[in-house]
Amino acid sequence: MKKSLVFASLGIGLLVLGAAYLVFQPTPAPLPTVSSVDLQRYAGKWYEISLIPNRFEKGCHCTTAEYVPKEDYVEVRNSCRKGSANGKLDGAVGKAFPVEGSNNAKLRVQFFWPFRGDYWILDLADDYSHALVGSPDRNFLWILARKPQLDPVIYARLSQKAQELGFDVRRLVHNDQSCGER
Repeated sequence: MKKSLVFASLGIGLLVLGAAYLVFQPTPAPLPTVSSVDLQRYAGKWYEISLIPNRFEKGCHCTTAEYVPKEDYVEVRNSCRKGSANGKLDGAVGKAFPVEGSNNAKLRVQFFWPFRGDYWILDLADDYSHALVGSPDRNFLWILARKPQLDPVIYARLSQKAQELGFDVRRLVHNDQSCGER
């Protein structure tokens, strides 16, 4: 009888601690985006230079994204080589919907209905040659460029900015872009 009371008390204690953690967990500061994005200029092919790994891109090499503006959304065509730079070409097509009031700096991307994810443009070169993209929960981060390689000085600046915004840049991994032009 006494043993079951100890286990019940322990279980309730763990439940209370878990609830307290969820309630008092620090909320990240609001994530600032660029002031506006011209989706026609953003359109075209982007090379994924580095990312915080995610389950969607597991085993991917030579990852690219192509954006095609449509009337009410932007078509997103992601592709990569699975397993190695010579692996099988894999891809997915989705839709990105601009968030009202964000001047196109915030998008909600959908690859599988009804699920949508945040795609916020945090930094964008004036000539649209490179970008820093992330999610407000700081779990997703990408450094993108129009070419398969990015100047190390620009990469360092974008990585530093991501760190200042609260992303764990120690988790960033470079994407192999040795596949050549596709």
